[in-house]
Amino acid sequence: MAVRYISGGESHGSRLICILEGLPAGVKVSSEFVNAELKRRQSGYGRGGRMKIESDRVEFLSGIRFGETIGSPITLSVENRDWQNWTERMSAEGSPFGEKVTNARPGHADLTGAAKFARSDVRDILERSSARETTMRVAAGALCKIFLQSCGVEISSAVLSVGGVSGEQEIKNRIDAAKSLGDTVGGVFEVKVSGVPAGLGSHIQWDRKLDAKIAAAFMSIQAIKAVELGDGFSNATKLGSEVHDEIFIDGGKIFRKTNRAGGFEGGMTNGETLIIRAAMKPIPTLMKPLQTVDIATKLATTASKERSDTCAIWAAAVVGEAMAAIVTADAFTEKFGGDALCDTLANLKFYRERLKKDFGL
Repeated sequence: MAVRYISGGESHGSRLICILEGLPAGVKVSSEFVNAELKRRQSGYGRGGRMKIESDRVEFLSGIRFGETIGSPITLSVENRDWQNWTERMSAEGSPFGEKVTNARPGHADLTGAAKFARSDVRDILERSSARETTMRVAAGALCKIFLQSCGVEISSAVLSVGGVSGEQEIKNRIDAAKSLGDTVGGVFEVKVSGVPAGLGSHIQWDRKLDAKIAAAFMSIQAIKAVELGDGFSNATKLGSEVHDEIFIDGGKIFRKTNRAGGFEGGMTNGETLIIRAAMKPIPTLMKPLQTVDIATKLATTASKERSDTCAIWAAAVVGEAMAAIVTADAFTEKFGGDALCDTLANLKFYRERLKKDFGL
């Protein structure tokens, strides 16, 4: 069974919900680990006032019994503490309350979403397009991380740069400067997935290539505008002899001295660490708003101001880890089975031994 998730909930609604399907039965899970991941998503220099209100904690509603997955869909819930301040404006019943939001923000889903869904209030769009939605990605990804850890896989991330600078103090100064101007700043982060055997994914069809699935998952994260696998962009400027990772053998073991491919060849993992980098644009909600058009009056105005961050690159990196975990977990269950963890691990063990014996991998 494929590992997949679907989530629901608005940024200022009562709660966020996620259903995660496909994890094998027998995975020992911990709400403490999930909550720690949720806390990581809320951290980072440059976060806004919302993070002072929310203290995300997960509640397991189905699919887990006595701390262990049972094979059925896992339902996760996280309450929005800020809901108490929005009960009238975000009520599921009754009459509309408060002024409509009609001045769409450039760079956000506001204008196109309102046009697509025929909404006269941009709030109907921004509440779901908000990155608050990634809370449930991180919760689902945390459970996938636990499963992958039992398979010998570890996932980590790091922020490489913010606004074109990379030193710790330079980054803080860049964020402070942007905030003082009522502006925002983006950056680049990197996710590494280690312990993945060669052969996950496939070269057979376009939609079975694991690198394509990873790239799509990262591009789905709010404000991500580019994804690089390994040294993707710099590789495009070099000769082939300078790019491709040569294959060596020593004592019957095949190895590489470099990993410019980022762990992918032909749409498949090649046994090296997976390296994924993503570029995040500056958040489009500015305290010094840009020019826009009021969708109700069709007159020029300035964009709406919602409570927002100056920089959320650290949060995006944690979300990137979660998306890598979900996609990788799906690849593991596709390759090694996903009904019971004991079967998955037995199949994985046999496969690793075969690769080592027959190919030195």
